[in-house]
Amino acid sequence: MTTDTDDAQVANATLTSDVQTLYKRLLRYVWPHKGAFLISVVGLALYASAQPVLAHLMGLVEETLREPTEQKILLLIGLLMGTFFYRGLGTFLGKYFIAIVGRNVVHALRVELFNKMTRLPSAFYDGESSGRLISRVTFDVDQVSGASTRALTTLIQEGLTVIFLMGYLIYLDYTLTLVFLVLVPFIVAVVGLASRFFRRYSRRVQQSVGDVTQVTNDSIKGYREVRTFGGLGYERKRFMVASEYNRKQALKFELTNAISVPLSQQIVSIGLGVMIYIMFQRVADGSMTSADFFQFITAASLIAKPLRALTDVNAMIQRGIAAAESIFTVLDADEEHDQGTREIDRAKGEVSLDDVVLRYDGAVEPAVNSVSLDVTAGTSVAIVGKSGSGKTSLVNLLPRFYDVSAGVIRLDGIDLRELTLASLRQQIAIVGQQVTLFDGSVRDNIAYGTLGKYSDEQVLAAAHAAHADEFIEQLPEGYNTRLGENGVLLSGGQRQRIAIARAILKDAPVLILDEATSALDTGSERHIQAAMEEVMKGRTTFVIAHRLSTIERVDRILVMDGGQVVEDGTHHELLEHGGIYSQLYLMQFGSEG
Repeated sequence: MTTDTDDAQVANATLTSDVQTLYKRLLRYVWPHKGAFLISVVGLALYASAQPVLAHLMGLVEETLREPTEQKILLLIGLLMGTFFYRGLGTFLGKYFIAIVGRNVVHALRVELFNKMTRLPSAFYDGESSGRLISRVTFDVDQVSGASTRALTTLIQEGLTVIFLMGYLIYLDYTLTLVFLVLVPFIVAVVGLASRFFRRYSRRVQQSVGDVTQVTNDSIKGYREVRTFGGLGYERKRFMVASEYNRKQALKFELTNAISVPLSQQIVSIGLGVMIYIMFQRVADGSMTSADFFQFITAASLIAKPLRALTDVNAMIQRGIAAAESIFTVLDADEEHDQGTREIDRAKGEVSLDDVVLRYDGAVEPAVNSVSLDVTAGTSVAIVGKSGSGKTSLVNLLPRFYDVSAGVIRLDGIDLRELTLASLRQQIAIVGQQVTLFDGSVRDNIAYGTLGKYSDEQVLAAAHAAHADEFIEQLPEGYNTRLGENGVLLSGGQRQRIAIARAILKDAPVLILDEATSALDTGSERHIQAAMEEVMKGRTTFVIAHRLSTIERVDRILVMDGGQVVEDGTHHELLEHGGIYSQLYLMQFGSEG
């Protein structure tokens, strides 16, 4: 039978083991820069070794004061200058080369973290806020750098200083030095207790930084909606709450630090007080010279600063450990399943679904339920239905943004899971309802990613086919005009046409249009409709649309409800059927349709 004490001991042992594992893993990022780190250690050792030398020189100062000959004075000055020179050299080597290591660690971690995020599945992003992910790349990585480099600097420099000074004190009088050694367990106990609180509050601070980033991101991106719908007060309150929580947790962290450090110093001061009292007694009875007194008291005083620094570094390490835990959670997350080995240059575009089911994690009902479908290469298929019927979920299975829970999807008779993700996605172009543009030129946004290989003439031809050239040429610098974040300088319809031009330039055999014309005005829609009819020729096209006027000429229309395909036919066939499609059409166009 275990007691609460036993359980607590097991929990503490497990926690200690986890912390050690995290820190060892963290230090692996330092190892590739071991050369610079070694030079830094040499520099820090030089600095640390200067401290007992300075303490010893205090004895020479006292002797020189008793017999101030020119030779002794010049010798003392030379020794002091030499000591400060090599201590300064040690400081330079230690700080500069550890800075090299630190910035390299930050760079390596950020790159690895960012690259990992680009390989994570859609389901991961569904459960994470963008603010928290951004704060991991910025705030958390800096905290980790503090634990992996700045903390190591302090540990090595101040640790060696304590060791050298302690050795010097033992050399001077080992009996007096025992007073300090008796205090060590008390200092360790204070540091251990503080560590628990440091980790707890560090995690909360990191979470709150993510919340602050998220609210800021939402408010800046949606500033039009915020102002239009009177959301200023609401957003200010959200930010105030997030920032206030961050403030409180940061203050709790600092309070722990502010209590633990002086408490450790107070313990040290007790030891110093006892030693000074004994030393005065020894000087009085003649068992200790005044030079020995100055040397011992100087060394004992010098040891207080590195001891304080060593207790300070605990906070930095705990912050870094909590940040490392957050970062490694992402680095250890499961990536997209890319077990496929087959590659194809260009698919014909024949798509088949065999009893396909998609159930999101934690969902009770499937988003796509037992859908079977054969789509001939080069044909166009529209998918309609009320919101939440499973339209977007169905097409998201084609590029494998989500994997099927059951059933099989094939492209040209090949199971999608047999294809590499890169090869599969090379066969598909997507134009979504929410267009993503990047802070670059118009040309860069059309010829994005692997499309950068295309010539200016091909980019212009794609823009012309998308009826985008008419407004691009009117921009201040034409195709070289920078669009700002997410194309803020363009209207919704213009952004949509840039995205369509991008899809046209890719010239993929499978095209997905997810509400691609939803943001267009009537004039733009006429232009785009003509472009879409042209770009859809010879391609297998899946069109999700609420505007039924845009899909009247497609080869086939699927009506989805509750994750299932409930109607399948042409526009005229479904109107004559008098089912859901007919009702939707009448709602939009009236009985004249």
